Amino acid sequence: MTAQLDAVVQGADEQVFPLPHIPEAVAVVRRRVRTVLADWNLAPDLAEDALLVISELITNAVVHALPPAVLRLSRDVEGSNALRVEVTDAGAAAAAGRPVVEPDADEHGRGLDIVTALAAECGTRAHAGGITWWAELLAA
Repeated sequence: MTAQLDAVVQGADEQVFPLPHIPEAVAVVRRRVRTVLADWNLAPDLAEDALLVISELITNAVVHALPPAVLRLSRDVEGSNALRVEVTDAGAAAAAGRPVVEPDADEHGRGLDIVTALAAECGTRAHAGGITWWAELLAA
């Protein structure tokens, strides 16, 4: 099954991607986002860091949270070569009574550490629709 994922263009400096709640979402999104980042002429190191952060945040949304989920990318229009990544989901699956499979510690559990290490700033924002995980990245 191939996931269809089209960006909803909000403007030249913002892209929104609805995320299918399937494991293949990460690969599909990475391909689409790589094109957007290239079109935005981001520094190569910033683009690679962004792809890794995006992969980690989307994986968390697909594995640990309830749908729907959405990825929002926005870039700084003032020329600082900064990027903001936001993944919003409907909240933790465990909080909704859905069983969560305990991941293998050798393969999982480092995602948010990676995001923290790569981002200039990162955090979460809880709201009525769920939770938004965000990260701001700056070019080296």
